[in-house]
Amino acid sequence: MKDDVNKFDIDGVVWRQPDGDLVSCEEKLVVLRENLDEIRQECQDALEDAVLMGCDEKQVRDVLEQIVRDIVNPYPQK
Repeated sequence: MKDDVNKFDIDGVVWRQPDGDLVSCEEKLVVLRENLDEIRQECQDALEDAVLMGCDEKQVRDVLEQIVRDIVNPYPQK
């Protein structure tokens, strides 16, 4: 990937609970990191495939963004 230098640093995210307290459990942080790494790779693969098939990069990025925006939280805050 050409933009590795500018890649968002998932490891630098300080995860917080809804009340503002830190998520400090190392196992939870590992799961979050792994999940986001997998999502990033799937999105990268989808973008590359689409561009190779002749799709507009901006449109693909817009669709990926909308997919994320449409994700539903099955555990709403009380």
